[in-house]
Amino acid sequence: MALPDQLQAINQTAEALSSCERRRIFYLCEILDTDTSVACMKDMLKSKVTCHERGQLFLTELMLQLRRFDILKKVYNTNRDEVEKALIHRKVLPRFRVLMANINEDMANEDLNSVKFLLGSTLPREMMEKVQSFLDVIIELEKLDIVSPEKVDFVEECFRNIGRVDLAKKVTAYKMSVTIEGHSSLQQRHRGPYPFSTPNGSPSRQQTSQPRPLHIATENVPVPVHTEQNLQTQLERYKLNTNPRGVCVIIDCVGNDGDMLEQTFKALHFNVVLSKWLCVDETLSVLRGLFRKRENLEGDSFVCCIISRGMADHFLGTDSYGVGLHLDKVRRLFTADACPMLAGKPKLFFIQRYSVPEFPPRARMEHRDEDLETDGGSGPSRCDVIPTDADVFWSHCWTDERQLEQGHHRSVYLKALTDALHKGQRRNTHLVDVHTEVNGAIFEHNTTNPEAQYNIDLKHTLRKDLYLQ
Repeated sequence: MALPDQLQAINQTAEALSSCERRRIFYLCEILDTDTSVACMKDMLKSKVTCHERGQLFLTELMLQLRRFDILKKVYNTNRDEVEKALIHRKVLPRFRVLMANINEDMANEDLNSVKFLLGSTLPREMMEKVQSFLDVIIELEKLDIVSPEKVDFVEECFRNIGRVDLAKKVTAYKMSVTIEGHSSLQQRHRGPYPFSTPNGSPSRQQTSQPRPLHIATENVPVPVHTEQNLQTQLERYKLNTNPRGVCVIIDCVGNDGDMLEQTFKALHFNVVLSKWLCVDETLSVLRGLFRKRENLEGDSFVCCIISRGMADHFLGTDSYGVGLHLDKVRRLFTADACPMLAGKPKLFFIQRYSVPEFPPRARMEHRDEDLETDGGSGPSRCDVIPTDADVFWSHCWTDERQLEQGHHRSVYLKALTDALHKGQRRNTHLVDVHTEVNGAIFEHNTTNPEAQYNIDLKHTLRKDLYLQ
């Protein structure tokens, strides 16, 4: 089915579904909090299909899960047997969500009431009063990170406690299959920018034999120690279910590429705050201002982009003199202890610095640590279980200030970044792999333009896989 036909089919499908069916589809598509109106359903499905390699199969599997065989026949000119045959070798929808959605259909009202009673001390009472289905419960448990595709023990035990052993067995079977796949994946995959170590502490032969396109510096963000014990943790995925995904603040003190970044992160479903031509004090004020709006911190992730002249680890903004603001202090504004509402969520930093000569500070002092107090929300912090510097992705590129003298200058790094992010969204690519494409683009540029070199520094303390889609 051609794309125009698929879009027409989406319109017909959305208009034929009930509100409960639309709610279930949003859940299957990994979108938890959203307006379930027909219009939003159309927009969501169109967005999914345009970036999905197998859009037709994706749509028909959704109808199969809803058991809307009438729509399969009328709109997609197929039937249940044909779709099930096509799905034998490759299912499109995530198995965990399919399992939870199917269990939702198997639960009677008395089972749901038993679950609500059992979770009376786990979930807020006002939320439980609004629960209309088991999916509503699962969504709230996912938000609290009690349940996820890799963490189903809680649900399994819950079903046993209410006497639904048949449902508990389904969860057990799913858990066993995930464990088997996880062990298989561990034998094939070692992801991350840091080499895994052998028992004597030296890099493994497999890691050292792989060529790198350019030198990666190591500074500022603490490097996590990877061992065999935490390899399984790496296979987990950060949840990006909120709409918007989170806030993306862009500080463009040069005025060239901020608009390009704005469009990119809007397409990635972020709430973008773009500010241009700021001095250091104004930049600090904007960053602090993010905490004044609680909705900026309620998303599942956070992005900060800075484009500025600077020296080594400091940026100057539009200031012509002074020590400037240390980049590490910017990062520490958003750590778990400074901003508890961002604890456990991925925090992404993309820095383009145009290097200026070092010189002694005049008339302006560096900002003090006590000037960086935040209003990151109230309530208990999760710092006791999440390291302060966890969940950071730090990408820092610098080139000579003379690059700005070119007419219509555009950062090679930021252009490569936006291109790779768009491709990564379409292909559902891990963020580390997305950045590998950026590394390659920088390497190619440096090879053909030795007089205009770019340097790039990538490091991260991500604990899970991250996909911006």
